[in-house]
This record gives sequence, structure tokens and C-alpha cells, in this order.
Amino acid sequence: MKFAWIQENRSEFSVRKMCRVLDVSESGFYESQIRPPSQRSTEDARIVEAIRVIADEMFGTYGSPRVTPELKGIGIKVNRKRVERLMRENGISAINPRVFRVNTTDSNHELPVSPDLVQRNFEPGELDRIWVTDITYIETTEGFAYLTTFMDLGNREIVGWELSDNMRAESIVAALKQALNRRRNNINGLIIHSDRGVQYASKDYRDVLKGKKISQSMSRKGNCWDNAVQESFFHTLKTECLYRIGFIPNFEDLRRILFDYIEVFYNRKRRHSALGYLSPTAYAQQIA
Repeated sequence: MKFAWIQENRSEFSVRKMCRVLDVSESGFYESQIRPPSQRSTEDARIVEAIRVIADEMFGTYGSPRVTPELKGIGIKVNRKRVERLMRENGISAINPRVFRVNTTDSNHELPVSPDLVQRNFEPGELDRIWVTDITYIETTEGFAYLTTFMDLGNREIVGWELSDNMRAESIVAALKQALNRRRNNINGLIIHSDRGVQYASKDYRDVLKGKKISQSMSRKGNCWDNAVQESFFHTLKTECLYRIGFIPNFEDLRRILFDYIEVFYNRKRRHSALGYLSPTAYAQQIA
């Protein structure tokens, strides 16, 4: 790989200087230009080309753990260590996550709250047994937008979402109705878990749950870890998508961005470590 780098940069630096810096012999470099490439190096080049295509298709969000099964999916059988080495040697890496913490929960209200029925049981499994929901904010040039999502813990799929310029209960109900419409035939015994925010304690939201015979669950007071999977999704959304874009002009552009990320990429393509590196859709098909 050192000789390949020297060949690639001959127009900028002298061969002698590069060989000295990289601690390889100049004669060895020139001999490598005459010798045909080895089968191993030819295979490496083919794998690197495929990795670059995957990196581009997945918005630069995949490291070696997700790239490896993606390669196997297109017929390239390779172990993770080799993928990791080739990515490192060729400067291909996943984006670095940024830490964020946003508080959109107003639990200072006198509305009724529900017990925690989930108890941090976040393991994937049967569909439509436990959903989780939360709200986050996103800044645009038109002001703050608020995203509500409902996730099925069974396969980590976002089954309903709504974007609004406020955090009123109507937005929560709209996202919930979208989710219920998507999974309308299989919600018997469903539990929906949220924080203790005023929106989730509202009469409008509770009436929908009651009408569908859905059990309500709420996190313990001041304990964000009780809804960690939803918070993790918002983290993923922002680091893999929104922070890469940086500048979001308006609500309609944001809505299109979120649709592409949630419906096209996250639900159908993105490999999830908790799902054995399958996408939510693929995992649902596997356990069906």
C-alpha cells in the first residue's frame, strides 16, 4: 500500500523523498512498477472500490461493522479485520458522532401520569408489543421545528412521525395516528412508552390510547435512560444526517430530508447493531 501511495503522489513529491519518509527502498518501488500486482492486492483494490460505493450510498455513516455485512450482501466474502484495515489505509471512515442533549420534556404539570411498564426492556423481539415515543427539536432558518416519532421496539422501525412548529399535543396525536394506520391490524396488547411530558399526559393523547385499548407507560421522573432507545434514534438522526447538512433553510426542506432519512434510509437500508446488522424492514421479515 505504501508503493501505491507513492505512485499516486509522484506528481507532488519526489520518489526518493517519499521512499525515505515511508522507510521503503527506492529500488523496491521501481521494481513494484514492473511486477504485476499480486492476487491479494488485486482483491484489495476490488474490495476498496466496493467499500467506497457503500460509503457513498450510506452517506458516509458506516464503519467496518456495518460495511462487512454489506459487502457479504453483494457477494464479497471478507472478514471485518480486513475491511477495517482497508478502510484505515484508504482514509475511509464513518462520521464522528457529536454529543447532544436536548430537553423537550415539560413534566411540571398536574395531569395524571402512568407507571413504567417497560422497565428498560428494550430488546428486539415480537412486533407491535412495545412502542416508544419522544420529541426533539431541530433548528432551521424559519425557527425551531419539533419532530415526534414512534418506534416499534420489536424491530426498531419508526412507524410514525410528525414535524411541527410547536410541541402541542396535536402533533403527538398526528404521529400516533400515522403509526396506528401503518400497523392497524396488529396492536392487540400494545404498550406505548414515553416520558412524563405534558403532551403525553394530555387528554387528547390519552383518549386515542383508550379508544384503541393501548396501555400507556411512562418513564420515572427525571430518568432519561428509561427511554434510551428513542433518545438514541434522535442522536443517530442528528449525527448521521442533520449535522452533516448543517444549514437547513426551511420546514419543507427539512420535511423532505426527514422523509428520505427515516422512510428510505433508516427503516429500509440502515443496518442496526441490535438487529444483527439487519435493517428494521429486513429484521421484521426475518421474524415474521
